[in-house]
Amino acid sequence: MITTLLIANRGEIACRVMRTAKALGIRTVAVHSEIDRNARHVREADMAINLGGAKPAESYLLVDKLIAAAKASGAQAIHPGYGFLSENAGFARAIAEAGLVFLGPPASAIDAMGSKSAAKALMEEAGVPLVPGYHGEDQALETFRAAAERIGYPVLLKAAAGGGGKGMKVVEREADLAEALSSAQREAQAAFGDARMLVEKYVLKPRHVEIQVFADRHGNCLYLNERDCSIQRRHQKVVEEAPAPGLSPDLRRAMGEAAVRAAQAIGYVGAGTVEFLLDERGDFYFMEMNTRLQVEHPVTEAITGLDLVAWQIRVARGEALPITQEQVPLNGHAIEVRLYAEDPEGGFLPASGHLDLYREAAPGEGRRVDSGVAEGDDVSPFYDPMLAKLIAWGENREEARQRLLAMLAETAVGGFRTNLAFLRRVLAHPAFADAELDTGFIERHQAQLLPASAALPDAFWQVAAEAFRQGDAARVRSDDPHSPWSGNSGWRAGLPRETDLHLACGEERQVVRLRGPAKSPIHLAGERLTLELDGVRRQLLATRRGETLYLEWDGSLHTVTRVDPIEDVEASHAHHGGLTAPMNGSIVRVLVEAGQSVDAGTALVVLEAMKMEHSIRAPHAGVVKALYCSEGELVNEGTALVELDEA
Repeated sequence: MITTLLIANRGEIACRVMRTAKALGIRTVAVHSEIDRNARHVREADMAINLGGAKPAESYLLVDKLIAAAKASGAQAIHPGYGFLSENAGFARAIAEAGLVFLGPPASAIDAMGSKSAAKALMEEAGVPLVPGYHGEDQALETFRAAAERIGYPVLLKAAAGGGGKGMKVVEREADLAEALSSAQREAQAAFGDARMLVEKYVLKPRHVEIQVFADRHGNCLYLNERDCSIQRRHQKVVEEAPAPGLSPDLRRAMGEAAVRAAQAIGYVGAGTVEFLLDERGDFYFMEMNTRLQVEHPVTEAITGLDLVAWQIRVARGEALPITQEQVPLNGHAIEVRLYAEDPEGGFLPASGHLDLYREAAPGEGRRVDSGVAEGDDVSPFYDPMLAKLIAWGENREEARQRLLAMLAETAVGGFRTNLAFLRRVLAHPAFADAELDTGFIERHQAQLLPASAALPDAFWQVAAEAFRQGDAARVRSDDPHSPWSGNSGWRAGLPRETDLHLACGEERQVVRLRGPAKSPIHLAGERLTLELDGVRRQLLATRRGETLYLEWDGSLHTVTRVDPIEDVEASHAHHGGLTAPMNGSIVRVLVEAGQSVDAGTALVVLEAMKMEHSIRAPHAGVVKALYCSEGELVNEGTALVELDEA
């Protein structure tokens, strides 16, 4: 009997597991790192236990501490979520040895599929088509060089024990192989504690189609239809949908039955996903099996009406699957997007910081939001940057797409960069609407999805300035209707009738002259700004946080600050010639020395953030004048790292 469940994870998946557990009357226990002590999953749990530390290796990856926490809390079972130790056979084995229940497959199944190399060997024996590649134990650079030469470039390096795009690099030419392999191995070691790699032919224009499988302890195994996860950036999924558009019933059955055979071959139990590449001819190739619940499981839940976490709990209790393959529903269509703290225009670099503003889409039919944050939370550089998942269901794909676009329009995030506007552009793109999907979608439509920044129009700055003025007036307005502070004219005792506001938005600066008193077509009430021009009235989100205004404009939320012009100039001079950290993170390698001459594009510093490595490269040829960082140091976004004199 499971009456208390410990969730060995954080963020939205921990909150999502708790939701089902509580619905089943199960007490929930959260664990957290020191910096996560006030996180949402901690607040929502019935009990929380501090693991200490900050990085995953100091907290969420410590098996002994997790098991000790389970025993101390009285938990009979542990749910691993996804990421961290969810596909770690040693963790599953340690849980069983401690007399606890692991809400996942047996350790033997994780062993079989946890290594991509071993899994591909198993699939080869079972006759499942494989992408050409090298999956051996020899990890020497020359071995990978010979394999890549035999396979033919471009090739894909992948962490043998990994997932989620960590430790994955596309290599276009032989000259880039050594650096890419070294970086991928470091990422894999940091994320999974295992640096082993494999290399495969990089299939051009593939679709990423995966099958959700579920097995119980009584020999039953079935597939719950498929998901299309082709819209990706940096080898990580951005949009997922179910069912896969255009997949015929015969192909669905063939892929589903192959996935079930793969699960049965390793004695699988619980929720798992078999991932395939699907080419333009309709041929599919086994990629890997994720021996855990997937991030994108809500779209499967939406089209089947099933609660997969509830199934995990019931299977762990020893119950049989409640339906047969013939009874698996497939109703309507569902689409999910992942809302990330990241900068799409800056190469999708992860972001972090304080969540000043957070508004979720209103609940309703066919609408679901799985989130792990709330307004006022801090987003750390040490963990995955996903904030939430937005899921929409409809009777058909177009209805789901339109519903999800409406949900995105209602969502607002302020405090750091996000991919919110990017997600809107993806869903609104004609090629997405026509289901023209493959893993190169974002790169192919980059001009429309990541348009060059255009200067903000004068109307934007005028609206922003008026929002500041009316916001200031609202703060000091008295209850006396005859008071000079009771209106929005902008009048102040002792102040001139004209006021200049110095505003900044991103890299842009603007001085706006406000004249008053005058009737303005702009009216601010609470967090809604009404703008009426030429008989057309629009409502925009406009909310203040101190001297920062979050203003909606043309489908994007802009951050406008009121600045001191003298301090602004001094700050820009201070950064002249300097290379700064693009995000919060830790320095893992310093590749140059002061006085060294470098070419344009030379890697200077390697920064680790959100379990991924990012190289800071020279924008031009020059000489390293000074270094302001050292290996192992934690740095904040905007911190000067290197000063480079132009050659």
